Amino acid sequence: MLPALSFSQNYVDLLKIGYGETFNNDFEGTDESTSVQNFDADLTFPIVINDETALITGVVYSRNQLALAPNAERTSLHSTTLKLGFATTYDDIWSSTIVFLPKLASDYGDISGEDFYYGGLALLKKKKNEHLTLRFGIYGSTEAFGFFTTPIFGWYYLSPNTKFEMDVSLPIAADINYTFGDATVGVDYTGIGRSFRITENNADVYADVSSLEFASYLQYNAFNKSVLLRGKFGYSSNNYELYRNGETIELGLSAFSFGDDRTRLNPELNGSFFFRFEAIYRFTIAAANDN
Repeated sequence: MLPALSFSQNYVDLLKIGYGETFNNDFEGTDESTSVQNFDADLTFPIVINDETALITGVVYSRNQLALAPNAERTSLHSTTLKLGFATTYDDIWSSTIVFLPKLASDYGDISGEDFYYGGLALLKKKKNEHLTLRFGIYGSTEAFGFFTTPIFGWYYLSPNTKFEMDVSLPIAADINYTFGDATVGVDYTGIGRSFRITENNADVYADVSSLEFASYLQYNAFNKSVLLRGKFGYSSNNYELYRNGETIELGLSAFSFGDDRTRLNPELNGSFFFRFEAIYRFTIAAANDN
């Protein structure tokens, strides 16, 4: 999962905590199923250096718990990602965000150097007007299955009356919402791709995880929209593939895999509907324009 690091909008989400659970995910070709419980926390702490530059620090933690195969015990997959980078403003039009994202991802049973992966995110932003900012960038990360990268294109738009908002970074994430006083309704999308080394029971495997989540949500805006309480309902593809360590692909590019000759060890896990609750602490950088 990628942290929220766009900084095109007039706020920063300093802390985001979420808990969710899917309904039964069926293993294809069997009568067995599992549910997926997930918890994550995303802390961002920007430090202003001067009027043009801010240091970005923070940490992201996530835990997914599920059975990875029919009749198997539930496994907890953990990921801890550090954030360290810079947000820079060059002039009234151009700005950028560059962040180094090393992480530790496994079942945390027998941690070793093989559990460490290295990634990074670079975004270039162009302010078209006071309501619209365009984004262009790239994300890349080493994973248990090899190197993964994806280009990023998106935009941030806030309507003149500040009620309609679009926060889009394709193919990674999108959030479209409308605010009615203390309530906000919206739809969002998240595309997640990552891996976890598994050591329990002396396993010599890793999980290749790809998940597309589509959800609608209802949000309560408390304390002048600084605390957001969000309930979400949606559908997640939840694909958890098991492979032996050392079996890799040549390149992962967005939704495509090149040179993939791996042998999958578990049945395909079908998608499922899910419910999720999120709590967000938001810091406003500047007052929104009401014109």
